[in-house]
Amino acid sequence: MAELSAEIGRQIGVLIARSGQVETVIVGDHKKIVIPALSHIRTASGRLKGLRCVHTHLGGEDLTEDDLMDLLFLRLDLMAMIKVMDSGLPEKIYGVHLIPVPVAGKSWHFLPPAVPSQPKVNFPELIAALEDEFSRSAATKKSDAGKDRAILVSVTTQAKTRAQESMDELVELVRSDDVEVIDTIIQRRDKINPKLILGKGKLAEIMLTALKRNVNLLVFDQELNPSQVRSITDHTELRVIDRTQLILDIFARRALSREGKLQIEMAQLKYLLPRLGQRDDALSRLTGGIGGRGPGETKLEIDKRRINDRLSKLDKRLKQVGMERHHRRSRRRKKELPVISLVGYTNAGKSTLLNTLTKSNIFAEDKLFATLDPTSRRLRFPEDVEVIVTDTVGFIRNLPDELLKAFKATLEELHEADLLVHVIDISNPRFTEQIRVVEDLLQELDLGEMTIMQVYNKIDLVDPDFVRDHLERSDAVALSAINSDTFAPFLEKAKKLVLKKWDGHQDVA
Repeated sequence: MAELSAEIGRQIGVLIARSGQVETVIVGDHKKIVIPALSHIRTASGRLKGLRCVHTHLGGEDLTEDDLMDLLFLRLDLMAMIKVMDSGLPEKIYGVHLIPVPVAGKSWHFLPPAVPSQPKVNFPELIAALEDEFSRSAATKKSDAGKDRAILVSVTTQAKTRAQESMDELVELVRSDDVEVIDTIIQRRDKINPKLILGKGKLAEIMLTALKRNVNLLVFDQELNPSQVRSITDHTELRVIDRTQLILDIFARRALSREGKLQIEMAQLKYLLPRLGQRDDALSRLTGGIGGRGPGETKLEIDKRRINDRLSKLDKRLKQVGMERHHRRSRRRKKELPVISLVGYTNAGKSTLLNTLTKSNIFAEDKLFATLDPTSRRLRFPEDVEVIVTDTVGFIRNLPDELLKAFKATLEELHEADLLVHVIDISNPRFTEQIRVVEDLLQELDLGEMTIMQVYNKIDLVDPDFVRDHLERSDAVALSAINSDTFAPFLEKAKKLVLKKWDGHQDVA
């Protein structure tokens, strides 16, 4: 290798399997080689690739940062370099391998230089010992088998505190989707890397953590474009999703009603459509035959056409379901029953409040977006005043545009309400910001002029003086949704506001 490399003036590299078989030969230029993608060689989580790279250096330089990055990103067993002398003879071979526990901040260990014909290390024994160490550090409980294990990543130009708040919410979203959170990483940058989002050094740290702890998923707090997803996937060989995909996935799993399922499918397809623009060999095959004269359509074009056709059908079905919902609302109006709609940030306790108010058993769980489909129940106030109480999907900051559009049909019911009850989780440290998010979304949905009553929920989880202080500074009432004994102020004010609005409707009529 050394002699041939010196003769052609280019670096030469070989990828060698553990069996000793040469898998790939690479010819570079005078300064570097480029190792091709190894996606065809799959490895289990927490395992090395089963390949070692041996290549030449012609300028007398040591192992470079690129060599170290290749070692890490490709999960090679070993990166070895032969220094080639001017005579074309090999000087010595230099090696480096990954280690499970960083030493002095470094995640790799350099082997002592050796004469190529007299290696000082038994490579099979070394790799077996390394994998054993990685496996021990990545030991996972059997009960977690089959469960996704994720590292959560936020790359932002915003203040660190704001990024941390968003990350805390992402953690809750991920857990709501039954994914185990292994680590969270926030990187603040003056400028976002357009290709990889974060720097190569930080990506290397993430890759090593993933290797050591059997991580199979990266979740980004920011929305990624298709090329960014592909670049990060190519570098890490991990599944990569962003916040929008995560929310769509939660919604897809939780939607129960026909309308909810249709809306989610539409939102997912609209999210997917612009991401079909990445061509590869699998999409370049042509179709032809009767009805397909000329060059035909690429698979990419067919996929896009099918998605557009499906979107058109979904749109028609949603309009039909919307009309059915409108008729149901009209029948409800004919029965002359006032309507109260519960709105608020996700996981504020709306479903629990509805259950306790109406003695129902609507699904309620301490997870984000536990409720997606609108649910209505009757409630009888004292003095025989009967109303309809409706639970709605919770809001969240940075709600994907397509999802907000998709749910506008469901949220149209809010326009029919006589009173919006804004349920607020006062035990959440960021409840003031959550109030602002809900109010902004209500404005966006043209609901800002409705009669809105604020309710501080979960008062059992905070100091009574804290609640009292906030009640003095607002027009809200306070309660604990799990304790009906705290409902008196809420029921009294809600009845008063509903009757005032309802009497106004009747006078107009």
